[in-house]
Amino acid sequence: MAKERKRRSATVKSTTKKAPTKRSKSSRKKGTLKKDFTIFTTVIVMIAMVVLGYYIGRGEAGVQPNPNSILLKSSSDNKALFESLEKVKNERALREQKRQDELELKLQIQREAEQKKAALEAQKEEEKQKLLEKSKSVPYPGDMVHYNEMMASSKSEKPKLVIIIDDVSSRSQLEHIQAVNLKLTPSIFPPYKLSPSNNKLAEGLKHYMIHLPMQSGKAYDKQEKTLMVTDTPEMIESRVKELRRLFPTARFVNNHTGSVFTSNYLAMDRLYQALYQEGFVFIDSRTISATKVPQISRKHSQLYMARDVFIDNKQTVDSIHKQLKLAVNIAKKRGYTIVIGHPHKVTLEALSSATEMLKDVETVYIDELYQLKVKR
Repeated sequence: MAKERKRRSATVKSTTKKAPTKRSKSSRKKGTLKKDFTIFTTVIVMIAMVVLGYYIGRGEAGVQPNPNSILLKSSSDNKALFESLEKVKNERALREQKRQDELELKLQIQREAEQKKAALEAQKEEEKQKLLEKSKSVPYPGDMVHYNEMMASSKSEKPKLVIIIDDVSSRSQLEHIQAVNLKLTPSIFPPYKLSPSNNKLAEGLKHYMIHLPMQSGKAYDKQEKTLMVTDTPEMIESRVKELRRLFPTARFVNNHTGSVFTSNYLAMDRLYQALYQEGFVFIDSRTISATKVPQISRKHSQLYMARDVFIDNKQTVDSIHKQLKLAVNIAKKRGYTIVIGHPHKVTLEALSSATEMLKDVETVYIDELYQLKVKR
């Protein structure tokens, strides 16, 4: 027993001595692992910081540096920077100056355009006033021969009757008109292919008109150089200037046909202005009730005169006399009337035999009536 207890005691002691040796190795192993982990973690963090610093550096490389916050490495870098800044400043100044110059030029052009427009309007107004004064004078036919006749007519108490004979294109027609014992105003066609010398019929005449072909709704009414609503202002002006050359002493113009033209405001206004510039007075034949001439005359502050009665739509003496009686009644009520006929044989015969029915009116030429109306 004693031996057994000694052996156990020895075993226990032996075990007790070896245990501390095993604990020391485990502790050292754990310490080594902890140290290795710390080193590994530190390395990873440093790598991450390097990588992060790399990308941050790349990002900052694309940013425009602030010259005021950069420490330059040399005086040459400072000089280059200041030169660059000065160049940018000069370029901005040049752009601003250019912008100011362009703005000033634009304003100057605008002022000049406004001044030019005002001057043009003033010139037009001056020309309008001159033509108005001219229209109130007695330039037709260029002398004062008929002035006493006009003054005598103005003192008469009888109503006035103007008889216009349209479509005159031959010497024989003119002679037959002049043979009637009445003041008849012939309206002469401008020259055209079938009658190229019409303007010569007006030579020596004191009282006459121009019978100007203008667009109607009928194709067969179209004569050479008929004015169309599609004509440009330049074409219309050229035609009117041609009329002035052909008939230098003419004052009055009326339309041949022209229902389409006179009812077109734009076209008629262009013609009216062109006639006005050349010293012509337009007498409206009123071939259509929709004529725009009354409005255009008011627009230009001019006297509007127009046909009241066609006397020979029906070519019989009785019918013509009936129309003349109608004209006399209008003249008695209004003080004057304007009629239009044509150089037909029956028309001239009817006028020659109408002395009795016209006794209550005084027949006058168109220019005489116009002067009376203007003076009133």
